[in-house]
Amino acid sequence: MSSCLGPPPASATAVRTREDPVLADRIAVSAAAGRGAQLRTEDVHAWLTERRGAGDFHVRRIPFAELDDWRFEDGSGNLVHRSGRFFTVEGLHVVEHDGPFGDGPRREWQQPVIRQPEVGILGILAKEFDGVLHFLMQAKMEPGNHNLLQLSPTVQATRSNYTRAHRGTDVHLIDYFVRPAPGRVIVDVLQSEQGSWFFHKCNRNMIVETDDEVIAPADFRWLTLGQIAALLHEDDLVNMNARSVLSCVPYRDTTPGALHSDAQLLSWFTGERSRHDVRAQRVPLASVRGWKHGVEAIEHEHGRYFRVVAVSVRGSNREVAGWTQPLIEPVGLGVVAFLVRELDGVPHVLVNARAEGGFLDTVELAPTVQCTPGNYAHLPAADRPPFLDVVLGADPARIRFEAVQSEEGGRFLHARSRYLAVDAEATEAPLDPPPGFVWATPAQLRALTRHGHYLNVEARTLLACLNAVAARPREGV
Repeated sequence: MSSCLGPPPASATAVRTREDPVLADRIAVSAAAGRGAQLRTEDVHAWLTERRGAGDFHVRRIPFAELDDWRFEDGSGNLVHRSGRFFTVEGLHVVEHDGPFGDGPRREWQQPVIRQPEVGILGILAKEFDGVLHFLMQAKMEPGNHNLLQLSPTVQATRSNYTRAHRGTDVHLIDYFVRPAPGRVIVDVLQSEQGSWFFHKCNRNMIVETDDEVIAPADFRWLTLGQIAALLHEDDLVNMNARSVLSCVPYRDTTPGALHSDAQLLSWFTGERSRHDVRAQRVPLASVRGWKHGVEAIEHEHGRYFRVVAVSVRGSNREVAGWTQPLIEPVGLGVVAFLVRELDGVPHVLVNARAEGGFLDTVELAPTVQCTPGNYAHLPAADRPPFLDVVLGADPARIRFEAVQSEEGGRFLHARSRYLAVDAEATEAPLDPPPGFVWATPAQLRALTRHGHYLNVEARTLLACLNAVAARPREGV
């Protein structure tokens, strides 16, 4: 009985702060540092050119019949790999109803889609040099990049890659992300990929810090956030996967005010998810209506949207030196843009609750405009995407950010979009926007990237670019 009367035993655990109190300061220092400890920003192009020259990179289009280890499955016509791993190209039938009672506009379509149920890892390793956080970036070849080599995360690997389903070499530095050290994780969140081309695809976006002496091969370099911010202003340089991870960096919120409170914004978004009824069903690729199957491509009957094609690849800095695979090839250059207004000195961007057939949860927050204009050239102005003409007709003096960025080069061939942030007049973008649109601050969007499936990958790219604009790196710091 006496044991029940004494003081409780000392706890073996200790309560700690829920947020790292100095992390935001360390990130701000890295964002302000325009000069790295290892490589000057102006020398990145020369390094990439040297790495391009050091490798053997070649991509050529081939007929489907020349695909190794891939075949059109009997019956379904799905394009599958002999191992049953990697990904498949299947058909998708989508029916979307708008309105709380399903009584709004209705859309229905069929299309090819990539199904890759495994979760990949997009990981960036961080380390302090001279008191400044640096991030280990890789010069990585992707077959779909029109310039082949771009800056990618430290690790960019599907489960098939790092479990060596392709019988290739080990993925360098993967252990930092498969088994991250306790207390060293800066970012770890599942994020979606393109819902218009993938079915339920997501990747684990990670930033992990280390104090180890990391042996980085010649294809890797440490850069500050400020250096990466400068490089984001250049065309086709920082790849989509790196941009996705960088959008999740927990910058300090220096503008706590907003037109809508966080609770209001989340309530609006929950309402948008509730009022959209999206029914997406996988169907055999051979049965997809409105698409033509040819010797070298599967394409839309009117030549719009995208094609499914095949390529032969040689890349000496990859886990496998040579292979063949299908890719999706978009038709035309995309336009992805935020309209921006400053309200009481606080920047706000106009976001759109966008439904895509491949999303896990009906809608995600997307940029104001996200489309390929050529797909709408045959339509009257009233049927074109809202705000598209405002973006395309913007005075260059009102463009805060502009760069052509490549989409994911491992699955898409020469998929590129013109990314913009455009200052808008009140007459062009009112504070009471059309249904499906809402004003939010970049800081509010950054907070949402801590959770999966809130911002789509195009919005995350633009957010990373806006972070780069706000960082304003200073050379020599």
